[in-house]
Amino acid sequence: MARDPEQAARIEQLGSELSALSARVAQLELLLSASGQGVPTPAAAAEPAPAWRSYPDQADEDVSEEILDWAGKAHLLTRVSTLCFLLVLALVLRTLTDNRMIDTLLGSVLGMGYAAALMAIGAWRYHVKSPLAPIFAASGAILMSTIVVETHSRFASLPLVPAYLTLIATGGAMAWVSYRYQRFLPISLGTLGMCLAGAAIDYPHPFFPYLSLVLFAANILGYFAAQLKSCSWLRWIVLAVTLAMLQLWTVRLGMLQVNHQTVPADLAAGWILPTLAAFALLFLLLALTGILLPGPGRVSRFNLALPTLNTVWLFAAAGYLVHSSGGNTRVLGQVGTVLALGLLGLSVWLAGRREKGAPGSSAFALAGAALAALALPFAFGKFTLSLPALSVIAFSLAFMSREWQNGGIRACAYLIQIYASLALAIYLQLHGDAAGDVVNTVPAGLIALIALYQYQWCRQWPPPSSSVFERFDAGDLSAVSLLLCALASAFFMAKAGIFQLIAMAVPAAEFSNTFGCSQSIIINGSAALLMGFAYLKRNKELRNVAVLVTLIGAVKVFVYDLFGAHGVPLVASVFTFGLAAALESVALGRWQKHRETPAALPSDSAARPAA
Repeated sequence: MARDPEQAARIEQLGSELSALSARVAQLELLLSASGQGVPTPAAAAEPAPAWRSYPDQADEDVSEEILDWAGKAHLLTRVSTLCFLLVLALVLRTLTDNRMIDTLLGSVLGMGYAAALMAIGAWRYHVKSPLAPIFAASGAILMSTIVVETHSRFASLPLVPAYLTLIATGGAMAWVSYRYQRFLPISLGTLGMCLAGAAIDYPHPFFPYLSLVLFAANILGYFAAQLKSCSWLRWIVLAVTLAMLQLWTVRLGMLQVNHQTVPADLAAGWILPTLAAFALLFLLLALTGILLPGPGRVSRFNLALPTLNTVWLFAAAGYLVHSSGGNTRVLGQVGTVLALGLLGLSVWLAGRREKGAPGSSAFALAGAALAALALPFAFGKFTLSLPALSVIAFSLAFMSREWQNGGIRACAYLIQIYASLALAIYLQLHGDAAGDVVNTVPAGLIALIALYQYQWCRQWPPPSSSVFERFDAGDLSAVSLLLCALASAFFMAKAGIFQLIAMAVPAAEFSNTFGCSQSIIINGSAALLMGFAYLKRNKELRNVAVLVTLIGAVKVFVYDLFGAHGVPLVASVFTFGLAAALESVALGRWQKHRETPAALPSDSAARPAA
């Protein structure tokens, strides 16, 4: 059968196109082989390209989800909304009272009733373990304190005694809720509210005996709050407010007594000393109880610091009042000395419990020493004569620290000895006549001997292990301060003796010149003796102290004497410094050679007798 001409032309066209495509494919294969790429397989060519996806920021999503999860678990929005509604009701009552739509007394009663209801609902919510319990309890405590202050101060519709009693009752109720359900928030807010609100009532002219009752209760509640949770911040705030109010009472009363003015009734002059004694006993019992029953963990720093703060501040306040009123300060000093001995005895009793490290004993030892430092000058009637007694206390505590294995007691002994020496030096420097008093050579000499013996004892008996020294002063370098105290006290003893000799042998016109240079001679001679002793004992610590004393002598000679002295005393001052420097140079040179000379080998020493 013959083909149609058009069909034949179509077939021919398709054949030519197929040939062209074959040629094109061949060219593409050549190009791909030249570029190093393989020919894609049909399967690979058929594989679809991955679709482009837009991934969200996973970190932001995680953070936001975490925040939302926390807010949900903490019932944050629920608590915030509840707080707002409770605040709205309180503001409605306040607005009605301010606009005289209800009587002021009625508004105050309704406000305090509303606050009491919130506290009661908070207690019930704690009982049913509701997440809204803290909101109701906290709102009630804060509103009650605020309403009591405003009702008494602004509207004068609540008398003083019911106002204070309401604050005490609020704090007590919140403490009961906290202990009943083992929650810290109610007692903390109740204690802070009664403390701050009590101080704010009638400030700055409160009736201090009533205010003292509120602060007395607040300190007790602060102790019980610390038994639930470690909250030194709460106790520090309550203590600070208490001391501030007692200080205000003391200063106002003392200023009136000094100026012989009439004391107003709100100061209650007959109650201040018994009140101070009551607070002193309270703080002592709270600190002792906190040390004996510390609860979980270590004894808090507040309980360790409270005995010293208590004794120092309250005795100082009592001394100021007795002095301003013209009372017998010697009797006060004797009473304080007896109390100081009692505190030291309490420290011995605490150490006698034979617990490891004698916890708490250092707190009462430091408190007893601090009280003795304040009371002994009143008891002796002369400041310098009381200082050797402190040195004896310091050495006794150092000795007992070894028996008790308590590094804190040893540190207290260092501080007390340093105080005795510094107090003597400052007193004699400020009172020029006392520096030459022969009577003061006795306390200066005693302090020098005791401090020197304590230094030698401390070098013989190192600090106990696992103590404060292991953390801060493993090498017991602080004991060098005892040697410096001994040298300083010995200098003032020699200074008083030289004063008497020069006063008898030198004319008055040359006294100041001779006395000033004689002090330089004492310093230079002490430096030379120290360096010689250090060289004989091969003691680097003594050597370093000798160098320090030499530097002090250099400043005294070349800064003070060279520009302020003249004549033979100046010549003697410069000569003694030069002599001391020469002797020390020889000692240090031989020390250096001795250190650089190698020790003889055992084989050499053994071979010499055989030869």
